[in-house]
Amino acid sequence: MLKIGLTGSIGMGKTTVAKMFAARGIPVFDADAAVHQLYAHGGAAVAPVGAAFPGAVKDGAIDRPALSALVVGKPAEIKKLEAIVHPLVARLREDFLSQAEQRGEAMVVLEIQMLLEGGSAKTLDAIVVVSAPEAMQRDRALARPGMSAEKLAGILSNQMPDAEKRARADYIIDTGVSLAETEQQVEALIATLRQKAGSS
Repeated sequence: MLKIGLTGSIGMGKTTVAKMFAARGIPVFDADAAVHQLYAHGGAAVAPVGAAFPGAVKDGAIDRPALSALVVGKPAEIKKLEAIVHPLVARLREDFLSQAEQRGEAMVVLEIQMLLEGGSAKTLDAIVVVSAPEAMQRDRALARPGMSAEKLAGILSNQMPDAEKRARADYIIDTGVSLAETEQQVEALIATLRQKAGSS
């Protein structure tokens, strides 16, 4: 089973591209969705994160804006949070992979924002980076609810620069074009990967 890592900085269109893979029948593990699940009421991260970051829990769930205010722009706090959350996400990812193996899937996509910043890239068969021009990335990111230029700068300072991600990619999907053109790139990539899966 081919394991494809899908990544890209904030505002690059990674989630849109992941949906295109899923719409074509390829199972996608969404690390962000896994974090939401862990932060929700009854989620496995609520108690440990609440203990490490007083004030981050509200009504039995992680209050993301409150947590964000406690960690954004503070590298030591971000590391402390990652040390709690990353192993929990890894466990969910392993469950996803073993279920896909059991079903006999030819390939799966792991959508992980900080894929190249962490160590999981080494375990994958191919890295796909989603990229767009910087001005477009900025416009998309700033259009998100609750986003400010200051908050965006804090997020970007914690992410590997786009040029470096592109340099480390096996494949690049350019989302600085129309949705239809992005879909064409995804379909062409899936065909290439299916060929690779068949020959391996």
